Amino acid sequence: MHYIILAALLSACVLADVQTQYYSFSPGVGSGSGQPYSLSGTGRITAVRVWEANNNYIYGFQFRYGLIWSPIAGYKKSYIQEIELQADEAIIQISGKYAHYLQSVVFTTSKGRTLRAGQPSGRSFNMYPEHPMAELRFISGRYSGGITSLQAHWGISYSNSTALQ
Repeated sequence: MHYIILAALLSACVLADVQTQYYSFSPGVGSGSGQPYSLSGTGRITAVRVWEANNNYIYGFQFRYGLIWSPIAGYKKSYIQEIELQADEAIIQISGKYAHYLQSVVFTTSKGRTLRAGQPSGRSFNMYPEHPMAELRFISGRYSGGITSLQAHWGISYSNSTALQ
């Protein structure tokens, strides 16, 4: 019995070390005013929704982890763009443009597919993980009327980390 507990603890420590090794953070872009948000969940991101104003800025985000949708960060207004990821696909890059608000955003997957939303005007940004095996785990930032800042957090999901051991 003690050996089973010791093995489980050792596995948990190795998993935590593996996940920390692949973690990186992309600092925020935008003015950063308003209410804070964080979109996170359990497992891999399996779909992304983005609400945009017609030829304007980004209003809100929503991620699906497995079969469960996160709360909406920002507002559910105007036009919606959505991408559903395949089982072996992950978000590996976020780029776009910002001024006071996030003007446009492009989510790029490991299969080269993209979700584009918003009006591409303002200052450019490009976010990606430091480790090539990492993927987007969650985002955070602020919103006030629209999304005013975006930060990306990269790592590996539990399903990916077991393949690394």
